[in-house]
Amino acid sequence: MTSGLPKVSVAETLAEKIVALKPGALPAATTRKCEDLLIDVVGLCVTARNEDYIKSALAGCDDDGPCTAIGHRRTLNAAGAAFVNGTAAHGEDFDDTFEGGPVHAGAVIVPAVLAACERHNPDGRMALIGIAVGTEVLCRLSLVVPKAVHKAGFHPTAVFGAMGAAAGVGAALGLNAKQIVDALGVAGSMAGGIIEYLAEGAWTKRLHAGWAAQSGIRAALLARGGFAGPRTVFEGVHGLFHGFAHTTDGDYDALTGDFGSRWVTDTLAFKPYPCGTMAQPYIDCARRLGARGIKPEDVTEIVCEVAEGTVHRLWEPLADKQRPRNGYAAKFATPYLLATGFVHGGVGLGAFTESAIGDARVLALAAKVKFVIDPDNPYPNNYTGHIRATLRDGSVVEDRQPHMRGGAQEPLTRQDVTDKFALNAQHGGWSGEQGDAALKLMAGLYRGKIDLGVLRN
Repeated sequence: MTSGLPKVSVAETLAEKIVALKPGALPAATTRKCEDLLIDVVGLCVTARNEDYIKSALAGCDDDGPCTAIGHRRTLNAAGAAFVNGTAAHGEDFDDTFEGGPVHAGAVIVPAVLAACERHNPDGRMALIGIAVGTEVLCRLSLVVPKAVHKAGFHPTAVFGAMGAAAGVGAALGLNAKQIVDALGVAGSMAGGIIEYLAEGAWTKRLHAGWAAQSGIRAALLARGGFAGPRTVFEGVHGLFHGFAHTTDGDYDALTGDFGSRWVTDTLAFKPYPCGTMAQPYIDCARRLGARGIKPEDVTEIVCEVAEGTVHRLWEPLADKQRPRNGYAAKFATPYLLATGFVHGGVGLGAFTESAIGDARVLALAAKVKFVIDPDNPYPNNYTGHIRATLRDGSVVEDRQPHMRGGAQEPLTRQDVTDKFALNAQHGGWSGEQGDAALKLMAGLYRGKIDLGVLRN
């Protein structure tokens, strides 16, 4: 043993707990959440299938094969399908969120495991185990050193997504503990994803989930073939957290301590709006103020109390967040988003078109929005919202949202998730019959042989 290295590494501890999980042993709540994830992700892939960034993603793939790119006739190899589906699922920023992260698990893990199983192990029971494991690993990794990866300039979904996908695919393909350790070690050298997309609303955040998904597949297959990776990939002197969080000190027990006996996956939040997660409670506040009959023109100023950790992504530069450069930048611009919710009573997929982001009433209100940092804000453990509006007559109205709607404290029902799927499928151009066929497939997917043929249209 090399001096200074642990006898048992974090990855080895995690891998032993992963291989101990058996099909049929998941708690009912975790199984149900994985069912919801499947429905949500497929709908998100369909809603984005005709968007320019997905056309570009497909055009950039030269790796045709037997696997399903959801909503498309063309088929790809497993890594290519995972890349396209992950990019589509994350592309509209309408995917699930783990509030402790924040990270987006479904858009990474579901595409990775589905593609890997479709090609290598079409057993729905193993797909369920893989999706549960991958989601759990991705979410728990975000708890080791909270907020540090974002602060360092990286996208945690991209960084931790590659690791979660490697674990999930490894579990779905039945890798042994040594192979899972190697898969995690290899995936550490595939992780990445800078957040410079924020500067001008570039598309790169969209591909982070897809890239992590395909990286997880490649890492797992390399490990299955005998390729060795560093077992100290997490805590090592030059490991994942050193590289992306600038520290090796972290709560690794948050990753491994009660893995398999307590499932943080059960707390995943499903978004009611297709935009940045931390902005969503502010939209709810704005909608309620607008519903009181207050006209945007009667507002002279809006001040929001915010978490310091969200400012660099959702509030600054303030002028750009009040008047976003394009529709994608608008998804991470809280002043624009809450103004849209105030003026139009909500924020839907249509709020990010070229004409929508030029709406004069929305922009006029957004220009009046400012923020102050609340040092006691509970982010990232809880996402809250606050608006204090001063009106022309000097009166002040205020609204607070204590948690994210759709999250652990106010979860969506199965019917809510299915309704969201139907709206996304319709937006993507599917008929009601196509949507119904997809729902029927997904209802039994985890219990039988995986055949995704009905999703290829």
